Amino acid sequence: MYNILSKINEPNDIKNIERSEYKKLAKEIRACLIRNVSNTGGHLASNLGVVELTMAIHLCMDFPEDKLIWDVGHQSYVHKILTGRRDDISSIRQYGGISGFTRICESETDAVNSGHASTALSSALGYAMSRQMQQKDNKVFAVIGDGSMTGGLFYEALNNAASVRSNIIIVLNDNNMSISRNVGAMSSYLTKFRTDNRYIQLKENAKDAIRNIPHIGNAVVEKVKRSKSSLKQLMIPGMFFEDMGLTYIGPVDGHNVEGLVNTFRDALRLNEPVIVHVKTRKGKGYRLAEDNPSYFHGIEPFDIKTGELKKKKDNIVTYTKVFGSELCRLAAEDEKIAAVCAAMPQGTGLVGFADEFADRFFDVGIAEEHAVTFAGALAADGMKPVVAIYSTFLQRAYDQIIHDVCIGRMNVVFAVDRGGIVGKDGATHQGIFDISYLTSIPNLTVMAPKNADELRSMLQYALMEHDGPVAIRYPRGEAYTGLSEYNEEISYGKAEIIHEGSHVALFALGSMVEIAESIYQELISDDISASLVNLRFAKPLDYELIEDIMKTHDIIVTLEENVMSGGISEHIAAHAEWKGIDNVRFIPVHLPDSYIEHGAPDILKEKYGIDAESILARIRSALNEGEA
Repeated sequence: MYNILSKINEPNDIKNIERSEYKKLAKEIRACLIRNVSNTGGHLASNLGVVELTMAIHLCMDFPEDKLIWDVGHQSYVHKILTGRRDDISSIRQYGGISGFTRICESETDAVNSGHASTALSSALGYAMSRQMQQKDNKVFAVIGDGSMTGGLFYEALNNAASVRSNIIIVLNDNNMSISRNVGAMSSYLTKFRTDNRYIQLKENAKDAIRNIPHIGNAVVEKVKRSKSSLKQLMIPGMFFEDMGLTYIGPVDGHNVEGLVNTFRDALRLNEPVIVHVKTRKGKGYRLAEDNPSYFHGIEPFDIKTGELKKKKDNIVTYTKVFGSELCRLAAEDEKIAAVCAAMPQGTGLVGFADEFADRFFDVGIAEEHAVTFAGALAADGMKPVVAIYSTFLQRAYDQIIHDVCIGRMNVVFAVDRGGIVGKDGATHQGIFDISYLTSIPNLTVMAPKNADELRSMLQYALMEHDGPVAIRYPRGEAYTGLSEYNEEISYGKAEIIHEGSHVALFALGSMVEIAESIYQELISDDISASLVNLRFAKPLDYELIEDIMKTHDIIVTLEENVMSGGISEHIAAHAEWKGIDNVRFIPVHLPDSYIEHGAPDILKEKYGIDAESILARIRSALNEGEA
């Protein structure tokens, strides 16, 4: 099926491909990507945009000795294809298949475990310093996106990069605009001139000679530096990097393999970190993705001819949509309500808010730490900011939540989207730690709604009634609409009794209430008396109600979509121990204290025993043991 691509079965095989076949190879790689991602879903546009760039990098590297680090890692599909995983692309992001990000355990050619933005330069520096200490001579490449440059970690690493006295190639993959006029004769001339060995040697010799002039040498060198900077500002668009102590090359055409190879080889001759600014087009080679790269950035399985999703989701009401619409309704009533997100207005449901209340909407880019501290100051001055961030990304701002919001009891609402298992993006994206890390923070109230109506009520409570910071945690996907008849008013720290019985008590939080309801229905059909409690609050837990129920029940089942350590199961069991309550048997339902791999949520929930069938089996087993 692939005349050229079929020749690449191991790392470094691309070096056996003739130059005349590069364009055909790129075309075949794109066909492979489109065919497979249309079946599995995944990050398509970004990978289509880096085909030639990845080919060029691979032509300059020797795997696994050399280290290639992709920032975020979602654009590493081509890298996987070129390192012997071509046939595995059909399983990408599927349970048991390969990851949609780089994984050290998956291949020795994957240098890091990736998934979050702005980390690549720090990792590259670590590899470079390790190379230096071990006196190795391998190459280190880091590919960063222009979006990742909004993250503070990138600048922390950049500040440190100039101190590295060895070569690192930092590829800035800029896919926001078409190839600029800087890609041409002048840019090529400057690049060649500034990386020519003779020029480098001349520059260093001249510096040394001037410095050796008694009394005035160093001053002259500094004056020359300052006088030439104004000219460089006009001719070289990378003066920011130059001022940070790095050599800048570019912009260069990111779709010209041979041109890229020549540029990288020139850059590799420099004994210092080098920024190579590469211009690429997101979605290149697939017209639908070129026209709408955002749509094809992360996409579910789709029809190649039309681009339409195979399973349409237009009419599905998600928790994200419920949050976004309710926030708009509340903001129309209260002009102090503002919204903050970190580069994901669409993913967090804030597009409508941004359109309707543009002066109160703030997208700070991939900068979660800044988003939280910024919101803390908004609140300190009387505003009511809502910070909408995915659970996995809010982890990055843990210190800011404590230091800049919770110590001062600032009225900030955290809309924690994607809480729990999110599926195919895997270990770096599962929102399975938030209950643990949020409930550890004093002054922070943590809630989780059982259904769409309760999410609306909790948001209104947090913004209109509660004094202090609040986190509302909800899952990805379709919002549960059952149990709508149970809508007791939100009261601080109070749980909601949905069904009252005896013998078995189900304490469920958030997304697990739906599962608990199906378990309850099975139990009563078996004539087993049971209670179902919607905890609502992970912090503070309603210990008064919990203690009362423990007195009248034999089996206590705690249900949460979170790891065990620091979760509600652990909190409730510890409370019972402290209170000397020993008349009940506990069945804690939670995720293991481990990282959860990628796969469909239903498959993962069954595997880790938090689906209704698995939980029911444990309850029935406990009941049978009791009878014996």
